[in-house]
Amino acid sequence: MAMAAALRREGRRFASPLISSQPITHVRSSLIPEEHVPLGARSISTQIVRNRMKSVKNIQKITKAMKMVAASKLRLIQTRAENSRGLWQPFTALLGDTPSVDVKKNVIVTISSDKGLCGGINSTAVKVSRAINRLTSGPDKETKYVILGEKAKVQLIRDSKKSITICMTELQRNPLNYTQVSVLADDILKNVEYDALRIVFNKFQSVVSFIPTMATVLSPEVVERETESEGKLGDLDSYEIEGGETKGEILQNLSEFQFSCVLFNAVMENACSEQGARMSAMDSSSRNAGDMLDRLTLTYNRTRQASITTELTEIISGAAALES
Repeated sequence: MAMAAALRREGRRFASPLISSQPITHVRSSLIPEEHVPLGARSISTQIVRNRMKSVKNIQKITKAMKMVAASKLRLIQTRAENSRGLWQPFTALLGDTPSVDVKKNVIVTISSDKGLCGGINSTAVKVSRAINRLTSGPDKETKYVILGEKAKVQLIRDSKKSITICMTELQRNPLNYTQVSVLADDILKNVEYDALRIVFNKFQSVVSFIPTMATVLSPEVVERETESEGKLGDLDSYEIEGGETKGEILQNLSEFQFSCVLFNAVMENACSEQGARMSAMDSSSRNAGDMLDRLTLTYNRTRQASITTELTEIISGAAALES
């Protein structure tokens, strides 16, 4: 009898909220859209949580696989990028790197990736390019864009569509070598008029670090003008010219060769930065997916326990109603 009385008391205690005159406040979960939650629902379904957990696990598998692929590509490209630094360094020692030179025709060569999921390297290159455009603009000056990469094209075409001269994409589909990049550089030189080429790229430092960098390549006319004005390039007169070529021809050849070497190094450095940034981004995504799985597991356990408690309450209430 005492047991029956206790069951009746528990049944009345759990049943009292259901017969209350006050409206039932339903609980909305962040796991399902608000409009799909029925009025009066006390908790979400365990099936919904299980489906969400399954989706997060699949995403985590993808991000881990992408991290490993990026690490494999980074090891292949890093050595080539480090070796390519020896190509443009002699030109820097001979011709210098004068980013502050004031010229009328500027061409900004922006290098980016064709694919996303690699952090902010593309946005950084675009921001630097826009800043250079503002600095080199003027009433009697002209600034054009040459874009290498789909991501920079998508961003710059919004506000600088008329200034874009050349767009090239899918550069990283196949491994690039110096011969391919030199042909690409030759096409750029044939289709643009410039006094200064300003190459914007991300220089690789480590897996988690890259530096936005600008390299400047001057035209032969500007180099000769700076030499005659005893500027930073005045030391060129100390070199003797052998053979039948004139000084202008030699400067022309040096300028074209310098641009191809700098462009090859810039493409390699940016490719390294892209893979390093993708590794870092995918690692962060995998950790975030793990944290989300922990939270979903806790939500699933709570939902399942609430369902069990509700069923026990209904059994006790039914037993109490039968005995009364």
